[in-house]
Amino acid sequence: MNSSFLTALSPLDGRYHGKVDALRPYFSELGLIRYRVQLEIEWLKALSRASAIAEALPLSPDTLAQLDALITDFSERDGEAVKLIEARTNHDVKAVEYWLRKQLTENAEIGRIEQFIHFACTSEDINNLSHGLMLMHSRDDIMLPALDNIIGRLVRLAHELAAVPMLARTHGQAATPTTVGKELANFAYRLQRGRRRLAQVAILGKINGAVGNYNAHLAAYPDFGWEKFAQDFVEKLGLQFNPYTTQIEPHDTVAELFDAYARINTILLDFNRDIWGYISLAYFKQKTRKDEVGSSTMPHKVNPIDFENSEGNLGIANTLLRHLSEKLPISRWQRDLTDSTALRNMGVALGHTLLAYDSCSRGLDKLEINPGRLEEDLRNAWEVLAEPIQTVMRRHGMPDSYERLKELTRGKGGITQDALHQFIDSLALPDVEKKRLREMRPETYLGNAAALARKISTEY
Repeated sequence: MNSSFLTALSPLDGRYHGKVDALRPYFSELGLIRYRVQLEIEWLKALSRASAIAEALPLSPDTLAQLDALITDFSERDGEAVKLIEARTNHDVKAVEYWLRKQLTENAEIGRIEQFIHFACTSEDINNLSHGLMLMHSRDDIMLPALDNIIGRLVRLAHELAAVPMLARTHGQAATPTTVGKELANFAYRLQRGRRRLAQVAILGKINGAVGNYNAHLAAYPDFGWEKFAQDFVEKLGLQFNPYTTQIEPHDTVAELFDAYARINTILLDFNRDIWGYISLAYFKQKTRKDEVGSSTMPHKVNPIDFENSEGNLGIANTLLRHLSEKLPISRWQRDLTDSTALRNMGVALGHTLLAYDSCSRGLDKLEINPGRLEEDLRNAWEVLAEPIQTVMRRHGMPDSYERLKELTRGKGGITQDALHQFIDSLALPDVEKKRLREMRPETYLGNAAALARKISTEY
């Protein structure tokens, strides 16, 4: 069977391939190989600059340019060549080393220091730094901007709809009114906090040999300051240095990063479900597109499919993210291989996350507020004013305030404005308080919801 979008096993590479293309340079097999090539070259360059390592001769500008070009020009054809070597060696990192040596066979300078390609490295020195860069670059270049797009839309909607009254629903029942903007601001604020946490996760890296003790390094150059050299190398990549590892960097910060993604995804899943419910109540309408079909048999349907798609993919993403965050920090003794195959699914987890963000954004594009429906619900919910009435009664020391309003309203549908006004008139309250309570309406009993919605900041 020919490989195509129609025959792909994963929907990320099939049906949804166009939605996650931005992640392919980071998490595809080609992307991983390119990062490995980059790390091997940067390590060779760093060794050549170390004056205390006399045998690693300095490299000329022309050779440095050739090395840099091997990174920037790395192509799918180059990746295929590496995979052919791997087919013989059955070792993916060693295949990169052999490919690199082959590319540089005609360079006399490199020939003199060829032995310093992959010098004193274990495969995990290259892998952990590659994975760290993949995660850092994809977060900063792709995932955070996609999340910022959603947060920005929510903040704008919160400001725009700050004063639009809406009947709140606790336990699915009519409750104290709020505003549409305030409810959107709630989610914007939660996502902003999650976004800050995600951006602040520092990813650690190491390049310290087979079990983390610089054994081979010191065997060759016992008087060289390898730990400081390794720290400088890792930090120049933009990662933080981990001085204590086994053969592998223990992935604790990778787990922290995935936990941060999962927390954001949970907030967004909550948002998707709330918006789905508001669409069901007709608080929001969805903009229609001429050729779209909502149902194969019911022509009237305009389904909230974008929020449903987002919800479904967030669930898949979090299942993978949470497995990875629990599994990756665990490795038997100084190293086992269970992390290797698990790490290959990082792009799958983030692919479903990115797909969910895209679906949510498309859903937000289609939303239209439905003022008439919002007003209708509020007009039929006079019972929600039982709360302010009994609270004012409490202020003035009236006994059994809560119980009297409970008897008047609880479980009794169809409470009218007249019924509440008659009750207010019967109370031994100051006239000014009676007047204030009589002037209340469900759509004006909003507390400071509008002000809170307007305060949600675009800066975070």
